[in-house]
Amino acid sequence: MLKAKNLHKSYAGLEILKGIDVEIQKGEVVSIVGASGAGKSTLLHILGTLDDPDNGELTINHHKISDLGKTKLSQFRNKEIGFVFQFHNLFPEFTALENVCMPAFIKKDAEAKVNAKRLLDRLGLNERVNHKPSELSGGEQQRVSVARALINSPSIVFADEPGGNLDSQSADQLHKLFFELREELSQTFVIVTHNMELAGMADRTLEIKDGVIFS
Repeated sequence: MLKAKNLHKSYAGLEILKGIDVEIQKGEVVSIVGASGAGKSTLLHILGTLDDPDNGELTINHHKISDLGKTKLSQFRNKEIGFVFQFHNLFPEFTALENVCMPAFIKKDAEAKVNAKRLLDRLGLNERVNHKPSELSGGEQQRVSVARALINSPSIVFADEPGGNLDSQSADQLHKLFFELREELSQTFVIVTHNMELAGMADRTLEIKDGVIFS
């Protein structure tokens, strides 16, 4: 599913990643942990193709990312990759349904609304489809963002501290949801988290320390 080899990344002369090697299989839930500033989010952004490594190679679903131009990479990211962030990044002027549909609209999917309603129903939001983000709780907003991440049936979903802004009950529900979706959809998740309980639920936990991975 995903293979990263010898990833390096520096910012302002400070080396953050010092030769990271990672392999992730289809259907795995992998957590990434480490101290603040260890490079967890940097690694996630590179694996998710949101940032480029200074050196190294990344392959996702048999596609070598460095071989894709800007346009093809954007198309690949929209089709193959889903993102769930700590801050939901929902468009405040649009409804839950419209927010979920956005990636599918970009792909010009004629079934966007049908699939979005199905996902929102699966996530317990069937009565909230026409509500705007300001009318939803934090947990509901995060579930909308999960539905948006899944709308194009991506090969892999990256989540960066997905429960970080939620109360403990909502965070627990969200974490359990990831594993339910893995079982139902054979979905692959890579989750950066400070929550050691969530990390312990994963199939594997990777720890970043001093710019390298310990597994």
